[in-house]
Amino acid sequence: MYPITRSSRRLALRELCLNDVDAVFAIYGSSEATQHLSFEPRSKAEVENIAVRAIASAQATPRSEYALAVTDTHTGEMIGFGRLAVDPHQQRAATMGFALRPASWGVGYGLETVRLLCGLAFEELNLHRVWGARSPENLASDRTMTAAGMVREGIIREHIRKNGEWRDSVVHAILDREWSPGEH
Repeated sequence: MYPITRSSRRLALRELCLNDVDAVFAIYGSSEATQHLSFEPRSKAEVENIAVRAIASAQATPRSEYALAVTDTHTGEMIGFGRLAVDPHQQRAATMGFALRPASWGVGYGLETVRLLCGLAFEELNLHRVWGARSPENLASDRTMTAAGMVREGIIREHIRKNGEWRDSVVHAILDREWSPGEH
């Protein structure tokens, strides 16, 4: 399925392009934006490689990864990054992740992003289950995933190694029958 375009009142998902490297770097290169993510801030070269891989994976058949730009529908400016990755270990399931520029935090864009990703997963990709993991300290992500209808399922102990230490991850998931398209 290519190209992906999906929008809500304020945000849109679209395919990533090489022109997005600086915008992705503003997120993935930021220590503030990556504080609760599973990795340390990335270099610009690493972000460029991520974009190149995302563009290549968008053309794969069958497509198993959807690395998408989150943009403001009014300005077209990229404010975040969203990703669905089909889980090869689960039938009709995908992992979900998202990150926004810190300047875009606190106004509901995270919730809109999660709803857009879930809509893509359930309405267009016909998936059964979408799950995501967050840092236990990321309470904003907890509120966002809960508000989107995702259920907290449990903890993956010492799942991520970051800053030289092991960190747990809290898993949230939503099933196709729990998804309500009218809520986004």
